[in-house]
Amino acid sequence: MFKNLMVASATVVFAGSLAACGSSDGGADDAGGSDKITMGFAQVGAESGWRTANTKSIQASAKEAGIELKFSDAQQKQENQIKAIRSYIQQKVDVIAFSPVVETGWDTVLQEAKRAKIPVILTDRAVDSEDTSLYKTFLGSDFVLEGEKAGQWVVDNAATNDVNKDGKINVVEIQGTTGAAPAIDRKEGFEDKIAADSNIKIVASQTGDFTRDGGKKVMEAFLKSQKDIDVVYAHNDDEGLGAIEAIEAAGLKPGVDIKIITVDAVKDGMTALAAGKINYIVECNPLLGPQLMELAEKVVAGEEVPQRVETEEGAFDQEQAKAVLADRQY
Repeated sequence: MFKNLMVASATVVFAGSLAACGSSDGGADDAGGSDKITMGFAQVGAESGWRTANTKSIQASAKEAGIELKFSDAQQKQENQIKAIRSYIQQKVDVIAFSPVVETGWDTVLQEAKRAKIPVILTDRAVDSEDTSLYKTFLGSDFVLEGEKAGQWVVDNAATNDVNKDGKINVVEIQGTTGAAPAIDRKEGFEDKIAADSNIKIVASQTGDFTRDGGKKVMEAFLKSQKDIDVVYAHNDDEGLGAIEAIEAAGLKPGVDIKIITVDAVKDGMTALAAGKINYIVECNPLLGPQLMELAEKVVAGEEVPQRVETEEGAFDQEQAKAVLADRQY
């Protein structure tokens, strides 16, 4: 996996008063007489292979770092995440981390965490808030760039792969969860790149909620409603894998009759890419645990950290997938 970090935006200096979160106010020191860090983590859910790998990375890294992890699964519901964060505030954890289900609607609960002097770290997904003081840092990917890579592949390759029978390239898009940062940004980046070629058009777009079953159902509907589909752009591998099932059930060959581009590069997706059923995958690294624990330790200690930390990621075609598949960690 790629381990280099790209640091974007300015750094934020944090107040030394954060030490109070785990001592005089009944945090880790009061609970067990030690200075062990307690982290409350509110996960989106278990909607995909990517999310499962992300959860395992966080849990394993917390254990290795000696950080006590209080973990909750929001089952892709914002209200469950808000409830979990409020529970962590009541428990007076030292730091809260979470991957927001959607971008908006977080200001109130994050204000509560700020008043309690509990620092917040965003992982994988960002929030849309004018008050950037509500969180200390963001750790994750550049979703717009991921969409741009996918769109550029279509511009560079689709027209030369015999998919455009009438000179036009019809794209159907299987979006991620409505309102989620990766869904919004991956769509934006993709659309920006394909705008360079007037022959490329998104003829249908619908959410598959980042799930394999969702991708299959959406693709089934597209196959019924759209006469000529040249390319599928799925916002994650699971949706793309679901689309493959629908395409095959319709008697067509995925990767041949209909080109497929996805995002994530989890092992199931890479296996399909190596087999030629997917044509191109843009990587989104889920193994954020080690970096998250390092940031948590610094934030709790009142150290200076970047406001935004982005993971460096690549992209794969069929031959590249074959070369790395055996050593894929997720």
